[in-house]
Amino acid sequence: MWRNTRSGWGLVSIVIHWLSALAIIGLFALGWWMTGLGYYDDWYHRAPWVHKSVGMLVLGVSIARVLWRLLPATPNAHGQRLERLAAHVGHGLIYAVMFVIFISGYLISTAEGQSVSIFGWFSVPALVTGLPNQASIAGDIHWYAAWTLMVLVLGHTLAAFKHHLVDRQDTLARMLSPRFAQRPPK
Repeated sequence: MWRNTRSGWGLVSIVIHWLSALAIIGLFALGWWMTGLGYYDDWYHRAPWVHKSVGMLVLGVSIARVLWRLLPATPNAHGQRLERLAAHVGHGLIYAVMFVIFISGYLISTAEGQSVSIFGWFSVPALVTGLPNQASIAGDIHWYAAWTLMVLVLGHTLAAFKHHLVDRQDTLARMLSPRFAQRPPK
């Protein structure tokens, strides 16, 4: 039930998927909102701290997610060959853009040589600092990559609903319940 099989996603993958989705959409909304804050707003300093902290935690979970996805089986994909290829490429792009966002966010946060405090629990050291225009260039990359990710997430969501509503496949249901992982593959 907790491990993936060829017929469905296990509980670990399902929980990580949905928590990551909520966190990433929340980070996007928070990032967009905080860019409009004025210096004297109560959240001017607090919002970036929360954004960085959650972002670094999601980075850690995403690394674990990639490793977890590489280890156990993954469910067989539905659809024709081209659809399966598009799904594979789409998932790869989502992961790649997520890591571009994480790395650029880290480069913004550490541009001045300061470590990143994660909710005051621990700090991530500044390993790369002092690059020319580091914060500015990384900030532009972070912004455009975040928008790119939201477009990819929208496409991912629409594809899931297409598989569920039009094709009548269990693709979406497999990401909602680990009971599909217990069935023999078709």
